[in-house]
Amino acid sequence: MAKRLDKVEVVTVGVGWTGGIIAAELAKQGVKVVGLERGKSRSTDDFQHVHDEYRYAIRYELMQDLSRETITFRNHREERALPMRQLGSFLLGEGLGGAGVHWNGQTWRFLPYDLQIKTMTDEKYGKNKLGEDYTLQDWGITYEELEPYFYQFELTAGISGEGNKNSAPRENDYPTPPMKETPITKRFKDAAEKLKLSPFHMPSANLSETYENPDGQTINQCQYCGFCERFGCEYGAKTSPNITVIPTAENTGNFELRTHANVTEVIYEGGKATGVKYIDLQTGEEFIQPADIVVLTSYVMNNVRLLLNSGIGRPYDPESRTGVIGKNYCYQILPGATGFFEDEKFNTYMGAGSLGAAVDDYNGDNFDHSDLNFIHGGTIAITQTGQRPINNNTVPNDTPNWGKEFKSQSIKYYHRNLSIGVQGASIPHRNNYLSLDPDYKDVFGRPLLRLTYDFTEQDRNLHKYLSEKCVEIMKEMGASKVEPREISDHYSIVPYQTTHNTGGAIMGADPETSAVNNYSQMWDVDNLFVVGASAFAHNGGYNPTGTVGALAYRAAEGIMKYREGSGQLVKAKNNSEHV
Repeated sequence: MAKRLDKVEVVTVGVGWTGGIIAAELAKQGVKVVGLERGKSRSTDDFQHVHDEYRYAIRYELMQDLSRETITFRNHREERALPMRQLGSFLLGEGLGGAGVHWNGQTWRFLPYDLQIKTMTDEKYGKNKLGEDYTLQDWGITYEELEPYFYQFELTAGISGEGNKNSAPRENDYPTPPMKETPITKRFKDAAEKLKLSPFHMPSANLSETYENPDGQTINQCQYCGFCERFGCEYGAKTSPNITVIPTAENTGNFELRTHANVTEVIYEGGKATGVKYIDLQTGEEFIQPADIVVLTSYVMNNVRLLLNSGIGRPYDPESRTGVIGKNYCYQILPGATGFFEDEKFNTYMGAGSLGAAVDDYNGDNFDHSDLNFIHGGTIAITQTGQRPINNNTVPNDTPNWGKEFKSQSIKYYHRNLSIGVQGASIPHRNNYLSLDPDYKDVFGRPLLRLTYDFTEQDRNLHKYLSEKCVEIMKEMGASKVEPREISDHYSIVPYQTTHNTGGAIMGADPETSAVNNYSQMWDVDNLFVVGASAFAHNGGYNPTGTVGALAYRAAEGIMKYREGSGQLVKAKNNSEHV
């Protein structure tokens, strides 16, 4: 029998960027918030030791334990899905701060085109540009409406960056200057300019200088140690929820954090979310936490899984194209090119997760797609994240993958290769979606989430086009040999790609085609907010974190409006939403 606790005003499920932002913004206004985090607590002090690539980058210390909970995967709905037994394509984080602890720190704003992609694509190219199997739709919000929230997140995180004429328009400069120029980033920029492109330093949460944010939290200057992705930062120089929004929430006295609290169900009664059920992973005790407002602030896949396991919302059916929960799952494609240099060496030891240069000339609708068989694009970038000895041994494709030649080529090219990569947009397709698995369950007996996903013709065409652009830049950089990246026949969940999963509880202006309104409030359950990249109606050509942060700040505002409005659906500023 679950123990019933005293009711609270707001409970969040997950305490990473979104949960931390919600907690900080509400707690500062006097709202009592309980944050439930299934992982353990951690802080900068936990990373005050020797950099351990094996512990974090190979054995995934900061990631989810797949023996307790995983997902199942298949390429097509005619196949039987099988459990993902080891982390590969993406890394599901766990613990206080979530992926905001082990991310690289690239912090972008999605483009105006992204937020009104259906409308703008139809107006410019006609309604049949891609075909009816692509479930493209607008987000129910414009860039102009979301712009202040982007800046609010950047102020909190102290983002370092510089202007970019092809990016979304900005009302304000970045809070801190861009990171250091290096010989590698300069070479990329020089080559891009010779090709009539517009390069810039990418926006970074690895700060170029010490910074105090508006809440009084200090973020330190980056040391360029090269241990960002998959690692926590011992300097407190890579912005994370743990050094910004979480301490801000705790300092108010209105926020209670409970770690090792694994939420298994949102309790749904009489058309309302009345609380959540969770298990204390240390004692095995089960609790019911009643709340006036429930906010799902977990990772994309857990947000969707909780909704489906709780019987909330209409599950998506790809056959009838009805329902919304699980709809429009998107990932990313990763075009690119690797260059090998016979006579030059580069200092690739040092770096930072977001130290790099990029061009946006081929992102969004910044170039004409009239004669192309795809839409959208991606940001093309070279990053200097710091090569580490175990996981970095790039060699030409014609090299054997073991033996004497492999070893000699690994040594030869360790400092003689550079890669240009693209975060390519992912456009939703009717057959790419999330659902509950009918056969496999987690350690608590709850159905696992099932991922059905494969590459589409849109993906292949965009991948080929952008890889060719990367080859052009790499050749201009002077590489002796250039190899474009290839896209496989089918998506595989085995090799690491990115952790940029999106969709499943998407945002929109119509309850028939979306799960939440543009305040991340569920149409079907007005006291339940679902915050994060699960709201993305497609995935753009950038890391999602900056857009996730903006949506979280807007959701916090929406929760306050709902709280003050005696249980009404929150109206959008332009009053165009359903009420």
